[in-house]
Amino acid sequence: MLEIDKVRAGYGAINVLWDVSLSIAPGRLTTIIGPNGAGKTTLLRAIMGLLPVSAGSIRLSGKAINGTPTWNMSDAGVTMIPEGRMVFRDMSVEENLIMGAFPKQHRQHMPARLEQAYAMFPRLHERRRQLAGSLSGGEAQMLAMARGLMSDPSLLLIDEPSLGLAPLVVDELFAILARLNDGERTIILVEQNTARAVAVADHVILMQSGKVALSQAAREVDLEHLHALYFSR
Repeated sequence: MLEIDKVRAGYGAINVLWDVSLSIAPGRLTTIIGPNGAGKTTLLRAIMGLLPVSAGSIRLSGKAINGTPTWNMSDAGVTMIPEGRMVFRDMSVEENLIMGAFPKQHRQHMPARLEQAYAMFPRLHERRRQLAGSLSGGEAQMLAMARGLMSDPSLLLIDEPSLGLAPLVVDELFAILARLNDGERTIILVEQNTARAVAVADHVILMQSGKVALSQAAREVDLEHLHALYFSR
């Protein structure tokens, strides 16, 4: 579904990704792990059009998408749930969800998708009239995920969803990720919790210094070996 071929990208004169090549299978959950500075978030931003690709190509279902403006990525069925939640704090929970279906082609499906969001995240239904800025960290992460699903994306990019959350909330979050991995959408998950990420994934990619150090089916991953690579031991 998603083909990344020898991609280079970075921030101004600082290059971060060095000839990254990946093939992301459709309908599967692929997790990308690696230490800070490995290029994980940079890769998601390059896919999403938030960063220019200086070399290589990104193709979705055979069509090149690098160079596509970020605001048009929803038309291609791509949504990103960014690190740090980034909810609209001065808007209600429900207004945040509605923003997820704001592009014109999604508006007619908004009522049905609101029902789906509240069914998946019952706590959001309880808080639907509440300002998003008053939510706990876990509730805000649920809101960010539900908002991302409002456009029913075929490709969902999720960046560090468990960051800063309490263990019980992380358990709930990964249970939701397991439910989302139902074969109906392709998911790329960037996550620091390696054991939890591998457990929920179909495929695992380890990045080191802007390059792919390992690409392996999750069922074949040896965590001890993975951690040795992760920490460059």
